[in-house]
Amino acid sequence: MTHATRTIVISGGTDGMGRALALTALRRGDTVVVVGRDERKGQVFLDAAASSGAEGRAFFLGADLSLVSENRRVVRRITEGFPVVDALVLCARHFRSTRLVTAEGLENTFALEYLSRFLLSHGLVPSLRRADAPVVVNVAGPGVPKPEIHWDDPGLGGNYHGVTAQLQAGRANDLLGVAFAGEHASSGIRYVLLNPGGVATSFSGEYDAETAAHVESLKRFGKPVEEGIRPIVARVDDPPAEPLSAFVEDRRITLADHGFDPEPAARLLALTRTLLDGR
Repeated sequence: MTHATRTIVISGGTDGMGRALALTALRRGDTVVVVGRDERKGQVFLDAAASSGAEGRAFFLGADLSLVSENRRVVRRITEGFPVVDALVLCARHFRSTRLVTAEGLENTFALEYLSRFLLSHGLVPSLRRADAPVVVNVAGPGVPKPEIHWDDPGLGGNYHGVTAQLQAGRANDLLGVAFAGEHASSGIRYVLLNPGGVATSFSGEYDAETAAHVESLKRFGKPVEEGIRPIVARVDDPPAEPLSAFVEDRRITLADHGFDPEPAARLLALTRTLLDGR
């Protein structure tokens, strides 16, 4: 597909793969909106954009995406400022070895890595629908075995472990893709679940000693970030024809074989709406 200038929104765009993707898109002439919590990193991104002559096409929205209210504020800001969004890329993550509850009463990992992606995906539908080839790329973990959602305790209050919280968020994002594609099948928006494989990215987080050692190994042996973002760029440039697709790196995986079941997707959708009700 011939590249044309677009507007791309990237959550978690001030660090790691999100930042590399943002700078790549700017070099290609796109307008880029990055969303992140760290104001300093946001300014570093804006300074890098200015130094490359892309100052008028780079935007930073500071927000704590673990908060429902902040996601809704971001959706309002983007909708008002960018009536057309060509691509939404969801990268924000932060590992926590110790359980943390947000000011809104939600477990942090579930809120940041699933609920934020739910809110941004659904909230930006009006802007996405106005694009010629709109796509949402959810950078998560399709193709990796995961346990079921802890339906009676999604906040893991009874048995928290950082890896368990990450895997549950990954499972929730697989089901988010299924539910989104079903609800918006006629919108023209393509939803892509993408596992970039082992990438030596920033691995934002607060790690216990055992997990930190594993992360250091991933940083040592993982692909460079510039290589890790290539499958994301490819999906943004040329969205698949189907409403929902999933990839491990550049390899498409079969949805029927990897737990993309409509029944738990509908159940999670109902649970999500209950959790968000009143927040």
